[in-house]
Amino acid sequence: MTGVDLADFPGLADRLEAVRGGIADACRVAERDPADVTLIVVTKFHPAALVAALAGLGVRDVGENRHQEAQSKAEELAGLGLDWHFIGQLQTKKARQAARYASAIHSIDRERLVDALATAEVEKPIDAFVQVNLTDDPARGGAAPDEVERIAERVLQTPTLRLRGLMAVAPLPEEEDPASAFARLRGHSERVRTLAPEATAISAGMTHDYAEAIAAGATHLRIGSAITGKRPDPR
Repeated sequence: MTGVDLADFPGLADRLEAVRGGIADACRVAERDPADVTLIVVTKFHPAALVAALAGLGVRDVGENRHQEAQSKAEELAGLGLDWHFIGQLQTKKARQAARYASAIHSIDRERLVDALATAEVEKPIDAFVQVNLTDDPARGGAAPDEVERIAERVLQTPTLRLRGLMAVAPLPEEEDPASAFARLRGHSERVRTLAPEATAISAGMTHDYAEAIAAGATHLRIGSAITGKRPDPR
């Protein structure tokens, strides 16, 4: 895609810079190096032109949570060298298709999905994050904590995948403070590292809780509206 004008997306550059500054501040408080934190800009429902504008501002990691939308954008923007992170619930029957464009899948929550990805044709292994559910509500997505190690072991046995670590979404603020939820996530991560010491990544933190996630050791942040602005209506 060529000819993208930042004027078509007023405030985008300022919002991106503000979030980058907020990440740097949170890292400073946590005594961490900002270079160790990857910002994934979530572009759900936004047009491919906005993603291209973000690429022009130096963004290389883009997150999507709907397969059809992610696939379309990845094809349209194939020449930009972006890393596409699939962060939504992935249907087993769509796994092989997602593997064609996703450099990382953050929502691996069951062994059947791992098995489906094992048959995908990939040029290099996909970065795999096992999603853990930090709530008691199974509808929230993610594996139960006592299932995480079993799924991680299956990922380790799968040549098309590279286990990077864990992913989670914090409970609603009225249910639990994000800091305590992310502390539990860090504990789950430490358990997984007894199986795979290299699986040090933690994908956690969104627009309203990324500072708490950084304090708990998050390495990948998934931030959308604070950068992209209000989401358009679903298409």
